[in-house]
Amino acid sequence: MRTAEIRSRWLEYFAKHDHHIAPSVPLVSPDPSILFTIAGMVPFIPYIVGTQEAPWPRVASVQKCLRTNDIENVGRTTRHGTFFQMNGNFSFGDYFKEGAIGFAWDLLTTSQADGGYGLDGDRLWVTTWDQDTEAHSALTSIGVDEGHIVRLPREENFWDTGQPGPAGPCAEFHYDRGPEFGPEAEGGTVDPGGDRYLEIWNLVFDQFLRGEGTGKNYPLIRELEQKSIDTGAGLERIAYLLQGKANMYETDEVYPLIATTQELTGRRYGADGEDDVRMRIVADHVRSALMLIGDGVRPGNDGRGYVLRRLIRRAVRSVRLLGVDEPVLPELLPVVKDAMSLSYPELERDFATISDVAYGEEEAFRRTLVAGTTILDTAVGRAKSAAGEAGRPQLPGTDAFALHDTYGFPIDLTLEMAAEQGVAVDEQGFRDLMAEQRERARADALAKKSGHVDPAHYRELQDRLGGSTLFLGYTDTTAEARLVGLLVDGRPVPAATAPADVEVVLDRTPFYAEAGGQLADQGTIRLQGGGIVTVDDVQAPVKGLVVHRGRLTEGTVTLDETGVASIDAARRTAIARAHSATHMVHKALHESLGEQATQAGSENAPSRLRLDFRHGAQVPSAVIGEIEERVNTLLAEDLDVTDAVMDIEDAKASGAMALFGEKYGSRVRVVSIGGDWSRELCAGTHVPRTGNIGRVTLLGESSIGSGVRRVDALVGAGAYGYQAREHALVGQVTSLLGGRPEELPERVSSLMSRLKAAEKELAAVRRQQLLAGAGTLADSAQDVDGTLVVVHDAGEVAGGDDLRTLVLDVRGRLGEARPAVVAVAGTSNGRPAVVIATNAAAREAGLRAGQLVRGAAGRLGGGGGGKDDVAQGGGTDPAAVPSALDGVLDDVRGVVAR
Repeated sequence: MRTAEIRSRWLEYFAKHDHHIAPSVPLVSPDPSILFTIAGMVPFIPYIVGTQEAPWPRVASVQKCLRTNDIENVGRTTRHGTFFQMNGNFSFGDYFKEGAIGFAWDLLTTSQADGGYGLDGDRLWVTTWDQDTEAHSALTSIGVDEGHIVRLPREENFWDTGQPGPAGPCAEFHYDRGPEFGPEAEGGTVDPGGDRYLEIWNLVFDQFLRGEGTGKNYPLIRELEQKSIDTGAGLERIAYLLQGKANMYETDEVYPLIATTQELTGRRYGADGEDDVRMRIVADHVRSALMLIGDGVRPGNDGRGYVLRRLIRRAVRSVRLLGVDEPVLPELLPVVKDAMSLSYPELERDFATISDVAYGEEEAFRRTLVAGTTILDTAVGRAKSAAGEAGRPQLPGTDAFALHDTYGFPIDLTLEMAAEQGVAVDEQGFRDLMAEQRERARADALAKKSGHVDPAHYRELQDRLGGSTLFLGYTDTTAEARLVGLLVDGRPVPAATAPADVEVVLDRTPFYAEAGGQLADQGTIRLQGGGIVTVDDVQAPVKGLVVHRGRLTEGTVTLDETGVASIDAARRTAIARAHSATHMVHKALHESLGEQATQAGSENAPSRLRLDFRHGAQVPSAVIGEIEERVNTLLAEDLDVTDAVMDIEDAKASGAMALFGEKYGSRVRVVSIGGDWSRELCAGTHVPRTGNIGRVTLLGESSIGSGVRRVDALVGAGAYGYQAREHALVGQVTSLLGGRPEELPERVSSLMSRLKAAEKELAAVRRQQLLAGAGTLADSAQDVDGTLVVVHDAGEVAGGDDLRTLVLDVRGRLGEARPAVVAVAGTSNGRPAVVIATNAAAREAGLRAGQLVRGAAGRLGGGGGGKDDVAQGGGTDPAAVPSALDGVLDDVRGVVAR
């Protein structure tokens, strides 16, 4: 069974069991505290820990994941890999242990012909918490061998977040691969050594609220009011089980890369241990690189970009060590694209872009390798000579630094290549030299804003200026100024002619450089000689130096030329409204939540703001409403907004708030709103009075990381436009329901109540009608070679529970004197369901409800399962109900005829 089919069967199975199917989120993690999506549960963490209400009671997904914490072990073992896919099903206050265990057992053991994975249930082992009697009972009730249930202490079988919050036991399904993979389990363990007992599915039961403690030594305070299920089944592990392979590197999505590498290198996989390691590195890393680039990651020198760069470099170098010096990604990348696009068709669509990025990175690294490898080999030779025969050779930190700084060799590559030749590296010496470059590293971090300009150029300009740029923007929107610095392509030039991208430094400016969350000004600089620069961005790469980045659209500009700098005043005013509103929302948060709700970041843009603040829990919507009302009340009071420059100690004494992590000089600017109501250290621009802001509309609040929340808001024209759209919507609903706008909540509530009551009444009538026919159905039983058989299409029903009640009632009426089988099907919300029950005499004759229901559900386009006495299934094709019931009769005849 191909990996793509295993994936689709997972999603289809849970869709048939009323799960919302969530698409995989990108590998770039939605959780800002981690670089990548490292587990299938990551997108659902807010629902699991209770910070957000889940939009669905049950959900399933196949999530793309990436882990690089043990990248050095990739290839050296067949267990380690970076990219993987995690099947998961989740329940938020819906089904719990019995349901999760039932789904797992059913999907794993149902035959492949009936839509399952067809694993032998007698080879499944399950580990549970030794105090979890509920999970143990659920496992034995579905037929798990008592001897295959291993009960473990909390230290070995319990999940938590590492801090107070949700926690709970697990049920880990393992599969016995046979004696060829290791010794038999003994003494209450399923991991005696080797790869025999493979964990394939972990069910986590989020059952308790845990307290403070370290490790697993913490109290379980109470059971959670809303319990959750969080499961993970490794797609690659299931794939190599079902494909009869020894490990994930031999599966259909990975092995084609190894096969292609064999063709490129002339080496044979399995013939040499080191060659095998290199081929596995190639297979894993090229696949991971494809998926990362497809999700928008680009090679870089830090963060996610550095991880991608490292993956590509390790893959390219591994092929080089296998004897191939030519570019290989043009041969390898299309192979993995073909393998993975069955599950991710967007890879086919975006392959032109993906391949351009990958091939360009490979070519750049090949140039690096040619130069750097020669230098490294020379340095390694010197280190060996210096150490002599007795000592352990060590590469000096200066050589490692030179390789990094001059040839682009990352330290991990130097460590790896040196270790292959038996040479250690003075890593601490390297780190010390890197620390001396921190000033340049900070400038590189601003690369996006400064265009990779050497910081020395900026410092030279500042020296020429004689200090800082004079900022006039607090009072002026235009200013006469002298051009004291001009850069093109990151280099100082005496003049530039249109068209050109330029960086301009003036001796004085009204332009605000992006800082403190406030976006930069935009506008124009018109020089005396006719040159016009359209300013798109303004930065301060060196403290005090304002650099205008833009486009020279007309004429020529030269150093020492004078001109007029003008900002987009309307845009500046809109940003100033947002900035003043941010201060007010910040103060209102303090009033409502406490002084600990301090700002952790912000963005002030035209007509909108974003404020991040520290707070450990979700802010109730009622509190958000109170904050919005408080801010707008103060807007209407038209409070003064003033500023003053003072010594920092005087500012703190006045109650001015200093933001954590910000650096301040001895003299600071303090912005006050309403006298001493709000007072913050701030260098940004503001409105003169709160009445100029107009209105603030808070759009909502959410979590962006551990202990950090975010509120988004519209300001001024943005808020008024939003209010107008809401007013129009209220008008439409009012015209539909009648009455006045203030009556809408009551009318909608009343309408919903009547609808729910009508649905409940209708369901009760249908249930009553359904059950009233039990006697008639029992009387209509057919005699099939001595077995009483009832098959019935109940039509539209409220749900499977009603069918189950009817089936059990009819079975009871038929008694135990003769074998009896009852099968009733119905349709609920457009989806067919079937329930089958057998009495003891029928089961003795070989008629088992679980087997019969799988056949019926299969004819309905779905699947099902259960116990021998009663089982339930469902499908997707209501029109197939008659043929499914006829099939039950045929199946019964087939069994009794034997």
